[in-house]
Amino acid sequence: MPKHGEIAGWRIRMTNQDQNLAAIVNTTQGSYRVVVGRNIVHDLGIELAKTGLQGRAFLVADEAMFPNPTRKAQEALERGGYETHLLALEIGEKNKNVETVQVVYEWLADLRVERGDIIVAMGGGVTGDLVGFVAATWLRGVAVVHVPTSLAAMVDSSIGGKTGVNIPTGKNLVGAFHQPKLVLQDVAHLKSLPAREMSAGWAEAVKHGFILDAQLLDMFERLAPQMKALEGEEPVEAIRRSVAIKGEIVSADEFETGDQRILLNYGHTVGHAIEKVSGYGTYLHGEAVAVGMMVAAGIAERLGMIDTELVDRQRRVLQSYDLPVRISELDVDELINATKSDKKSRGGTIRWVLLEGPGKATTRRDVPDDVVREAILSVLD
Repeated sequence: MPKHGEIAGWRIRMTNQDQNLAAIVNTTQGSYRVVVGRNIVHDLGIELAKTGLQGRAFLVADEAMFPNPTRKAQEALERGGYETHLLALEIGEKNKNVETVQVVYEWLADLRVERGDIIVAMGGGVTGDLVGFVAATWLRGVAVVHVPTSLAAMVDSSIGGKTGVNIPTGKNLVGAFHQPKLVLQDVAHLKSLPAREMSAGWAEAVKHGFILDAQLLDMFERLAPQMKALEGEEPVEAIRRSVAIKGEIVSADEFETGDQRILLNYGHTVGHAIEKVSGYGTYLHGEAVAVGMMVAAGIAERLGMIDTELVDRQRRVLQSYDLPVRISELDVDELINATKSDKKSRGGTIRWVLLEGPGKATTRRDVPDDVVREAILSVLD
C-alpha cells in the first residue's frame, strides 16, 4: 500500500520550504509545478517568477470570481514584478465556443500581446479549457498559467495540458495539448462555490480513488462530511493526493496514446453523452460523470469484472457527496448515439474504461451493444 505522501509508488515532492508542492509534472513541453494550499493566491507572482517567465501577464478570469479573488490574483502578479492586465468574462458550458475565443483574441490583439507574454486562466474547468486553447493558438502558442477555482478544475482539468471548446457536434472536439508553466490551487477559493458545484467537483476526485488508489477511496468514503465541509487538513491533503495521481499519469502518458491517461476518463463516455443530449448546462460536468460512473460500473458488473458489492459501494460514496446516480427524461437511443462521437473511439468502437476492483481500472473494446443499453437503462428513471 502507498505510504502517506505517496501515490501508486510515486512520492509527492515536499520540503519544509515547499510544503504546498503537490506534484511536478514532466512533459515534452517542459516540467511544471502544481502547488496546492490554503490562502496561497498571494504567492502567485512569487511562484510565477520561479518559472523564469518575464513577460507581461494577461489575466483572463471567470466573471464569477470578480472582483475580490481576481483582484487578489492581479495584485499578487504585480507584487511579483509583472505588468498585469485583466479581462473578466462570463464563461460557461453554453458559451465555451469559438465565439468566446474570438472575444479573447480581440482583447489580446488590442493589447499587442507578444509571444514572450503570459496568459493566466482563473476560474473553473471551462475557463481553463477555453483560455488554455486561446494560449495554445495565439501566436502559435504562448505561456499559460492555471489558477483553478473549482474543485473539478483543481483535481482534473487544470493538469495535463488539455484545452478545447465545444461545437454543436460534441464537447471539446476542437482543442490542443498545451501544457501550463505553473498550476496554483488555492483551496480557500472553494469556500465561495455553491454546494452543487462542490459536489460536482468531488466526482472527479472520488473517481481517482476508484480507478487508481484504494487508500484514497477509503479516505473519501470515511471522511465524506469533513471533506464536504473542507474542515481541517484532510481535504487539502486529499486534493494534493488526487493532484499527484493526475500528475503521475500525465507524466507517463502525456498525449493519451497509452493505457494510463485514458483511465482518467472513467465515467466520461456516458457523462459527455448526458451533457450533450440534455443540453450543456443542464447537468454539471461532475454530475454527468457520476451517472456515467454508475453506467460504467453496471457494464463491468454485467461482464463479470466486478461484483454487485463494488457497484453498491460506488453508489453509496457518490451519494454521500450529494451526487446523482440516476437521471430522468433522457432517451437511451440518443445517449447511445452520442457516445459514438467519444474521443476515445477507434474505428467506431468505443474504448470503455471499466473497474476490475477498488482502485483498479482497465479498458475494454469488446463491450456488446446490448450490455451498454442495459447499463444505461438501469440509471434512467
